[in-house]
Amino acid sequence: MNLAPYIDHTLLKATATPADIAQLCQEARTHRFMAVCVNPQHIALCRSELQGSEVRVATVCGFPLGALTSDQKAEEARRSVQQGADEVDMVISIGSALAEDWAYVQADIQAVRDAIPGTVLKVIIETCYLSDEQKVRATEAAVAAGAEFVKTSTGFGTGGATLADVQLMSRVIAGRAQIKAAGGVRTAADAEAMIAAGATRLGTSGGVGLVAGQGNTAGY
Repeated sequence: MNLAPYIDHTLLKATATPADIAQLCQEARTHRFMAVCVNPQHIALCRSELQGSEVRVATVCGFPLGALTSDQKAEEARRSVQQGADEVDMVISIGSALAEDWAYVQADIQAVRDAIPGTVLKVIIETCYLSDEQKVRATEAAVAAGAEFVKTSTGFGTGGATLADVQLMSRVIAGRAQIKAAGGVRTAADAEAMIAAGATRLGTSGGVGLVAGQGNTAGY
């Protein structure tokens, strides 16, 4: 299976240098990944490095804790799009989800959605911290707010995507949005299983290894 069109080639470490980001972009060009996913600081560099290619530039918002105010998240997302981001991966208010304040969770997502109309919005629900019922409600909130994707994980929590989580999210979404499985994709078989379960994007820093059949040794 050609996994490249599913992969968001990701580098979100605090230690990422401009040279690291340039290499990420070159790898994405070479393998024709769907997107690179970087912190907002690196959007302009990615736009420059990827000029003339079809690789998209994705960035993160409220990352990785989800604990900014809704206004702050909305402004961050707006500025990222102004700088050239094609897609925004935002983190929900995880504490509000654990408190089951679903009105706040949905309003928080809606604030970002309204700030970047026409831009692909992926909503990270950080499944490792939630019960199955909370995962259902968080997924429903993301869909109700108009997100194009619901995403499993930041990669900075206690765990990444699981097959069971992707299957659960797929049942809830029922074709109304797409799913990004992030973290925990270690082998090509893992990737194919996630796709079969309903994922249409894979967030990983190990995309080069996955498409080469060597597995993901990059840690995310």
